[in-house]
Amino acid sequence: QVQLVESGGGLVQPGGSLRLSCAVSGTSSSVYTMSWHRQAPGRQRELVAFITSGGVTDVADSVKGRFTISRDNVKNTMFLQMNSLKPEDTAVYYCKRVSGGIARWGQGTQVTVSS
Repeated sequence: QVQLVESGGGLVQPGGSLRLSCAVSGTSSSVYTMSWHRQAPGRQRELVAFITSGGVTDVADSVKGRFTISRDNVKNTMFLQMNSLKPEDTAVYYCKRVSGGIARWGQGTQVTVSS
């Protein structure tokens, strides 16, 4: 059973930084796409960034220049480095992994940006 576990969320002041992690277990598939999504209260879940098994990455325009997605293949972990955080970045952040047409989600981690 593939499992994704996010960590690294918390409360941070505007302008601060956080690094989210998504640890993957239960699979050794080398062909996949992984992504970060977020959902703020009363809003739809939105794509923040993705990374493919080939190393292609992209981030949403709203976080471009502030967020960076990366991975550690040895540790089977994906990261989201978030800098210059804004109150509008407040949301539950979820990681997702798609492989062989099957999508798995993590349980989410809360990020709150507030003074």
